Amino acid sequence: MLRAAFLRLCHTIAAAGTMTGVPTVSFSELRSLLASGKVRLFDVRSREEVKAGTISGALNIPVSELETALTMDPAAFQTLYSAEKPKLEDKNLVFFCQMGKRGFQATQLAQGLGYTGYDKV
Repeated sequence: MLRAAFLRLCHTIAAAGTMTGVPTVSFSELRSLLASGKVRLFDVRSREEVKAGTISGALNIPVSELETALTMDPAAFQTLYSAEKPKLEDKNLVFFCQMGKRGFQATQLAQGLGYTGYDKV
């Protein structure tokens, strides 16, 4: 299951790479980031889709909830998602879905909200 999810993520990254203005990460860069623990993965698919499997350590926030999540108070975010809210300057935030469209939308949304700490992601 993990390998299949990882391959879907790689497909997502490849698809996003063709979308102008959105930072992307290569397969080898993602591998390095995962190995170093220097990445925060956000699975922006629906909860139903995530039940079939996701990448270990990814936080599921459906793209339809992402704007609300990224603009909420850090304590409320922690309570709702059982995770620390990303800071505007955090590096290596990776938003992914199954085919790339929602990951692209999520990345654009985060950029629009002021998340600027991308480092080759």
